[in-house]
Amino acid sequence: MKKATDNKKAFQILDNLKKVIVGKDEVLENVLITLLAGGHLLIQDIPGVGKTTLAKALSKSLDLSYKRIQFTPDLMPSDIIGVNIYNKDTETFTFKKGPIFTQIFLADEINRTSPKTQSSLLQAMEEGEVSTEDIHYVLNKPFMVLATQNPLEYQGTFPLPEAQLDRFLMCLSLGYPDKSYEVEILKNYNSIKNIDSIKAVASQYDILTMQNEIDNLKVHLDILNYIVDIANITRDHEYLRLGVSPRASIDLLKAAKAKAFLQNRDYVIPDDVKSMTIPVLGHRLILSSEAKIQQKDHQQILEDVLSRVNIPVIANE
Repeated sequence: MKKATDNKKAFQILDNLKKVIVGKDEVLENVLITLLAGGHLLIQDIPGVGKTTLAKALSKSLDLSYKRIQFTPDLMPSDIIGVNIYNKDTETFTFKKGPIFTQIFLADEINRTSPKTQSSLLQAMEEGEVSTEDIHYVLNKPFMVLATQNPLEYQGTFPLPEAQLDRFLMCLSLGYPDKSYEVEILKNYNSIKNIDSIKAVASQYDILTMQNEIDNLKVHLDILNYIVDIANITRDHEYLRLGVSPRASIDLLKAAKAKAFLQNRDYVIPDDVKSMTIPVLGHRLILSSEAKIQQKDHQQILEDVLSRVNIPVIANE
C-alpha cells in the first residue's frame, strides 16, 4: 500500500475535537474530511447537542482568522458582506468589510434569517470571492463556512435555498449521545465545556499543504465512472424529484480523496466513495411525494442507489 505524506496534523485536529465532543468519532472524522477537502460544512441538529461547540473547537484548532455571526430574522446581507460608508471629508465612499472576510466563518443558526440574507454567502462559498458594486475581493485561503441550523419544524426557521444547500460539501448531525457517553459528559462537564484549553495545532501552511496533496491523489477512471453512475441514478430515481448536481459529484470525489488521505493512501478505492455518499449527497436531494407517502428518507434512498451501482474492482497499484 502506498502512503500519503504525513497526516499527523490532521489527527491532531481530530484529537482536539474529541476533547469536547465525545462518542461521535465518525461525525468528527467527517468534519475533518470536509476541512481537508476544502469544503463547507452544515451541522443540522436540535439545540443543545454541541453544534456550536464543535464549530468553535474546530476553529480554535486552526491558526486561522475566525469570525462568528449569529443569524437572526433582521440580519441583512450588508451585515455579512460589508457596507459602503460615505466619508464627508473626502467626499468618497469607503467599503467597510463585513465578517465574511475571514478564513473560518461560523454562521450560527443560519436558518433563522431570511433566504435573501442566506444567499449573500453564495459567491464566497462557491468562488472564494466577494464582489461589491465596484470592487472585487479574493478571500484568503483556506476559507471555510461552518454553519449550524435547527430543524425546520422549529419556530422561527427558514428553509435554506437549494443553491445554498448544494454549496455545503457535507451536512452532518450529531444526534443524542449514547447513555454511557452522556454519563461521561456529566462526570466531566467542566472540562468538556471549557474549550478555551484547546490550542491551535495546524497553521495555514499545514492546511493548504494537506489540501494540495489531497487534490493530487490518484483516481482511477473506474472510480470516476462509479461516482457518475451514483449521481445519474439519483437523477432518475422514482423517489426523488431532484437528484444531485455535477457540483455534488465533484464534492463526492473530493471527500473520497480526503478519506483516502486519512487512511494513508495516495489513491482512492470504491469504499472511500461509498462511505462518503450519504453525508455528501443526502442534503442535496429533494424527495418526491411518493417517497414521503412511503416514509422514505434520504439515507434509505441513497442506500438503494448504492445497491444499484456495480462496484468497480481495481487492482492495487
